[in-house]
Amino acid sequence: MTPTLSRRCVSECLGTGFLVAAVVGSGIMGQRLAGGNVAIALLANTIATGAALVVLILTFGPISGAHFNPAVTFVDAIEGGLHWSDAVCYTVAQFFGGIAGTMAAHIMFGLPVISVSHHGRSGASQVFSEFVATFGLLCVIWGCSRLRSEMVPFAVGAYITAAYWFTASTSFANPAVTLARSFSDTFAGIRPLDVAPFVAAQIAGALAATFLFRWLVPNLKSEPESIIVPKDAS
Repeated sequence: MTPTLSRRCVSECLGTGFLVAAVVGSGIMGQRLAGGNVAIALLANTIATGAALVVLILTFGPISGAHFNPAVTFVDAIEGGLHWSDAVCYTVAQFFGGIAGTMAAHIMFGLPVISVSHHGRSGASQVFSEFVATFGLLCVIWGCSRLRSEMVPFAVGAYITAAYWFTASTSFANPAVTLARSFSDTFAGIRPLDVAPFVAAQIAGALAATFLFRWLVPNLKSEPESIIVPKDAS
């Protein structure tokens, strides 16, 4: 039996919240412990984020598909894997969960619950990096979910871990995470001014990968609402 929409939305909210808490919290911890070494702080941020993604996809994938990402939800709806009304609910849950994750991270580290970021991430190279990061993420998702679905949690975690280092933007690749990080004036933050160009690039990258895989694997369709991990059909 497919879980109810309310259960799936709670799953998306919790998963996105924990993901953002891992990103922001590990950024704060890494910066505090790195003694000014930005590379060490980024490495700590990277490892925590990649590991959290694997665990969260394994945990919530059987319930909601473990999107945790409005760009993923959007292209899943385009491909018919998710009803548009459900996609709207998923997206609201993801944005709410992301902001809650930022707030939780701040509380855990004794910071103001909300603090608007002053961390500039602007320019063509940064925006193009987000296109590349999200394009690659959706290539991994479409390729693995259609051909080797059991490997998706590990492939996504490994890809994001790598993309932190090969993209100039450190691979946000997620509109909900991007917005949530604009409310954190910490190592992981992004200025609100820079959010819209990042999100536009992320959506474009997700669409480009989706259309590419329509051509690469034309005869394979994802199961409804299972773009990341197929939900329990029992």
